[in-house]
Amino acid sequence: MRSLLPLLLALACCGCSPNPRADLVFLNGAEPETLDPALITGQPEGRVANALFEGLLAFDRKGKPQPGAAESWEVTDNGRVYTFRLREGLAWSDGTPLTARDFVESWRRALEPSTASEYAYQLHYVKNARAFNEGGIKDFSEVGVSAPDDRTLHVELENPTPFFLDLCAFVTLLPVPLHAIEAHGDDWIKPRKLVGNGPYLLESWRINDRIRLRKNPRYWNAANVALETIDILPVSKGNTAFNLYAAGQADLMMDKGLVPPALLAEIKKRDDFHAAPFLGTYFLRYNCTRPPFADPRVRRAFSLVVDKPSVVGRITRAGELPADSFVPPGAGGYEPPAGVGRDPDEARRLLAEAGYPGGRGFPMVTYLYSEGELNEAIAVELQGMWRRELGVNVQLLRQEWKVYLRSLSSLDYDIARSTWVGDYPDPNTFLDMFVTGGGNNRTGWSDPAYDKLIASAAAEADTAKRHAILRRAEEILVREQMPVCPVFFYVGIQIYDGERLGGIEGNVLDEHPLKSIYRRDGGK
Repeated sequence: MRSLLPLLLALACCGCSPNPRADLVFLNGAEPETLDPALITGQPEGRVANALFEGLLAFDRKGKPQPGAAESWEVTDNGRVYTFRLREGLAWSDGTPLTARDFVESWRRALEPSTASEYAYQLHYVKNARAFNEGGIKDFSEVGVSAPDDRTLHVELENPTPFFLDLCAFVTLLPVPLHAIEAHGDDWIKPRKLVGNGPYLLESWRINDRIRLRKNPRYWNAANVALETIDILPVSKGNTAFNLYAAGQADLMMDKGLVPPALLAEIKKRDDFHAAPFLGTYFLRYNCTRPPFADPRVRRAFSLVVDKPSVVGRITRAGELPADSFVPPGAGGYEPPAGVGRDPDEARRLLAEAGYPGGRGFPMVTYLYSEGELNEAIAVELQGMWRRELGVNVQLLRQEWKVYLRSLSSLDYDIARSTWVGDYPDPNTFLDMFVTGGGNNRTGWSDPAYDKLIASAAAEADTAKRHAILRRAEEILVREQMPVCPVFFYVGIQIYDGERLGGIEGNVLDEHPLKSIYRRDGGK
């Protein structure tokens, strides 16, 4: 199907298709795994969901949370209690009134153990939410969220949480239409069945072709949504994506991994190349549940031979910084600890101590990565480093995005390429996912000392003390136990003609809401 995509788009552009060219055509990377906010874990899916649904707050083009479904809020009890006031007359896209009760039930659904939301922990800051999510509490009325009336949402937190308003704009906390879910079951996310409250409707979704969005006339701020239609193309190969853009068949390349590495030096010179640092880390996960990476000495040895400056200098080449820590610079004033650096001699010593001198006797292991030229090039580079420095042969395994995500979640890998983009501008968004059993841990790693530090940080109101606790936790993560190996910090890249498109700004969360984008050229 993908080989037909240029032809299909060309037909659309010349008016031969029953669906005329959309006001905006953008390249979003991989085909979305799901559009269910409770189940979304990836950035491509999140971009679409944030166009279909809107939370109490919503990120603007600068990555700052602004009033969304809630027009105002009050914070009391030293930051532990939030009272949100919803806008008057809110409605779902099918005309059903949207009330505060919809938020209560949507958060309940995300926390239900049967939902299996990997991101449910983003609601654990709410009183008793973790206990309910983990099955310790059965009565949801004990969880600190309630709707005294249709327009009022009352939220009580376990502890003051400085980033809670950012979380209220995050995908897992978006409201979902329980009446549509009850009517259609798992099919509720399909066109003509999906009911949303965001700026756009899901008009069509053709797998491996495109998603078409159409402006939602019932959205409370529809008058200020500029684009009537948007086509989202699931293209994961950089060369294919850039060819579509260069041929005028797409207006915007949004995904950070879509720029072909071989063309980057020339593309960076163009006026339509836009780049800015953001809170994102490219890293490796080790499967800590099975040999040989159950042994921290082996994990450390593999990490110590990764030549990070070589990766960013020879492969990524967009100005990325080698990652010494897991938390990137600029996360709420936090200063991360130093990592371990590169030390091949120490790596070989550790591998020998673990029983594999010179790599002899080391079992066959695989490196898992998702599609894309950048991921492919990095995989080959890493494979060469491990063979050259450790005498170990690592097989490469490339998987399509949906399969890759399932492999990570089920711990069906040895080493895996991973990325993490901050959900809010605070170090906690990078560190709390590695607690024991965390939905996004995906390493099988568990450390009681680490868990205790993350819990202590959540209860600490003093910023300096809280950062010190998180710094100690990160030392365990990147210096001692090392279930992950940070490789580099991302630079956000968008390719578009600034004389034709507006409303896109670089920001630390790499958030670019579709409702903010407009055409300067009248759609030509």
